[in-house]
Amino acid sequence: MSTLAIDIGGTKFSMAVFEGEQMAERRAHGTDESILDRIAEIINEWKLRFHFDRCGIGFGGPADFENQRVILSTHVPGWEGFDLPHHIEKMIGVLPVMDNDANAGALGEALYGAGRGFRPLFYMTLSTGIGGGIITHDDSLYRGADSYAGEIGHLTIRPGGPACLCGSQGCFERMCCGLWLARDHGRPASELLLDSTFVERYVVDLALGLKAAIMLLNPARIVIGGGIAKAGDRLFVPLRRELSRQITNWSRARVDVVPAALGDDSVLYGAMALAQ
Repeated sequence: MSTLAIDIGGTKFSMAVFEGEQMAERRAHGTDESILDRIAEIINEWKLRFHFDRCGIGFGGPADFENQRVILSTHVPGWEGFDLPHHIEKMIGVLPVMDNDANAGALGEALYGAGRGFRPLFYMTLSTGIGGGIITHDDSLYRGADSYAGEIGHLTIRPGGPACLCGSQGCFERMCCGLWLARDHGRPASELLLDSTFVERYVVDLALGLKAAIMLLNPARIVIGGGIAKAGDRLFVPLRRELSRQITNWSRARVDVVPAALGDDSVLYGAMALAQ
């Protein structure tokens, strides 16, 4: 069985072909206005060698899971209400299953990565934006009543703070995501995180957002994916220390926070699992 997996993010998209649960092909490109044309080109190339039986999509923004529609992208215009699954169906002949990328990433890490054996699991993508996914004890995704569960990026952690793209102020995403780190400091997150003084300040806000997940959900583990998580111990050691300081002193909720094991492929593996 061949599965096409698609991950559409704020600054890049990636695609993979899975034979069973093994990745056979992978491509990644920057996100721009020609993304759908580029996806079509890759699909047409792969169709010469693969017959797609299933397809899963992780989309970088809120998605209406019940109705299988993109709600919007908070970083790239033009996606509002788009019927992405039927658009892809015209290319491959099977109807994809779509969810937002954080939910797909949560599923990927839960089944194939750093979340195996840990339930409930909270997954957070820390990249261009910030999103979250919740995996319950029966390996299900908790999506909430309207597909909006897990949107931790738009919790307010700094009331009266700088304006966020969502229209609010001081959001977790506004204070900690890669997009705003680069705009606020004039350097990409990958460079900023080489500076230990910057990291010590940064993890204060990062811990404020994650504390909300710990106190509300009491997950067995938090897995953080996305580009910023690639900083490894330079980020996670001070982050764990700051979380231990911030967690309410009477709480015995565990503080188990680790980087994603699948790296850039968490969403692709989750999209494959969605399709199954």
